[in-house]
Amino acid sequence: MAKDKKVLVIGGGGREHSIVEAFSRSPQVARIYCAPGNAGTALLAENVPLKDTDIEGLEKFAKDNSVDLTVVGPEAALAEGIVDSFRAAGLRIFGHTKAAARIETSKEFAKQVMARYDVPTAAYRTFTDYSQAFEYVSSRPFPAVLKYDGLAAGKGVVIAQDIKEAETALKDMLLDGRFGIGKVVIEDFLTGPEFSFMCFVSGNRIWPMPLAQDHKRAFDGDKGPNTGGMGAYTSLPFISDADQKYALEKIMRKVAEGMVSEGSPLTGVLYGGLMKTSCGIKVIEFNARFGDPETEVVLPLLKSDAYEIFSAVADGKDAAAPQWSSETTMGVVLASKGYPGSYQKGFEILGTENVEGMVFHMGTKRENGSLLTSGGRVLMCVAKGENLAQVRRKVYDDVSRISCTNLYFRKDIAHIAFE
Repeated sequence: MAKDKKVLVIGGGGREHSIVEAFSRSPQVARIYCAPGNAGTALLAENVPLKDTDIEGLEKFAKDNSVDLTVVGPEAALAEGIVDSFRAAGLRIFGHTKAAARIETSKEFAKQVMARYDVPTAAYRTFTDYSQAFEYVSSRPFPAVLKYDGLAAGKGVVIAQDIKEAETALKDMLLDGRFGIGKVVIEDFLTGPEFSFMCFVSGNRIWPMPLAQDHKRAFDGDKGPNTGGMGAYTSLPFISDADQKYALEKIMRKVAEGMVSEGSPLTGVLYGGLMKTSCGIKVIEFNARFGDPETEVVLPLLKSDAYEIFSAVADGKDAAAPQWSSETTMGVVLASKGYPGSYQKGFEILGTENVEGMVFHMGTKRENGSLLTSGGRVLMCVAKGENLAQVRRKVYDDVSRISCTNLYFRKDIAHIAFE
């Protein structure tokens, strides 16, 4: 097998660093580009100074450099229609079309698909009028789940504990245009442990990945504001084999087949944000791409050739089911103090070379030979091992080897598994 393939990974966070790392292990891949990348991807790939939504620039780069396969990381590029554009230009690309990406970009569309194909989820109603939405939420029990219909960088979901919180959220979403043109999905509040189920999907073909659970709240004990994710782990003790089979067949496969019926087949990753409730497993949300930080703990377990499976998905071809390690992984995010609110950048990071496991860069840059913070979530240490107790010790030992005056992290990742 010739090692001659060129791959372009679009994005600049920890998810993309993890994708780059997976391709670096492929016996077919000779060269990897990452646009725009970060200080971590630069160790394995050639960073390209193009924004993830610069479709014209990325398309030109792929053509000029004879890229064999492009892989889209962020949802914004999918929402802009990068896959449609690349395919129209005769370029191979892994990711969903703009129409298929609606499974993430429109909460209402996702709910409609679930209703049509009998996929279990919370009951809901959709509103564009503030007064009607306020009247509806006022008449119902709390907590209430309010979701902005479009993309909102992970900040468009509010679990309102009382009418005051609901009023503030509805004003943000419907009156003040905080995220754009307003439409809100109000749904019943569900309880139970959440987990992430990512699958490679190409039309009716579906290849499941190991399950993961991430931690959205900023502080220990699941306190504080929601973030993009402060850590994640695999080998979930509260999900049985029967649970996983149900989620695959009754949720993920049904949605994949449903999207084919809708005329918008999926050709990338379908991410199911699921919850194990007292009434069974239900869908909280769908994403149209790899999750972050879940990707950083899942892809290191991939034993198969990444180029093989990504190519099969992009081309709509059959492929052998990916092989996964039976090991357990855990990752801890080091974030800038103040995140997810305002934070400062440019602080020096020391000690990454001393880490024994893996370090995925999320928001870093290199300047005058120094590694500096350049984002809210900055690094993610990931360890592999035989069980959760072992990887927890390993990953926190690695976190202690990194020094930076402006970083904080949660000390209780995977606490649910130990309770």
